[in-house]
Amino acid sequence: MPHPVDVHVGKRIRHRRWLVGMTQQQLAEQVGIKFQQIQKYETGANRVSASRLWDIADALDVQISFFFEGLEHDGADKTDAEQMPSDLMGDKEALDLVRSYYAIPENQRRRLFDLARVLSDVA
Repeated sequence: MPHPVDVHVGKRIRHRRWLVGMTQQQLAEQVGIKFQQIQKYETGANRVSASRLWDIADALDVQISFFFEGLEHDGADKTDAEQMPSDLMGDKEALDLVRSYYAIPENQRRRLFDLARVLSDVA
């Protein structure tokens, strides 16, 4: 059974890889491993060593701390703002939505954002 931290780190690797539009194969080539190993890291099946995480962070152009963001400690009280799923950006559909949002011209994007805010206030 994978450790929850390994699963979290794997999801953050996948999240960042998707966000930058990189395939598992491309990341594996930059890090010098096979893409199957990236798959195992992303599912938490294999633990990422410190040196490998360093290489992955470099390839994905993030700080090492990025992979641990959103990691919760047991027993931590959540506020209403923290009720949202911690891995929202780990969802491919959510990432596609964000990419599409930023592809919209800025003036239209602002109007869409205002509309979404109004709709969320009503709910």
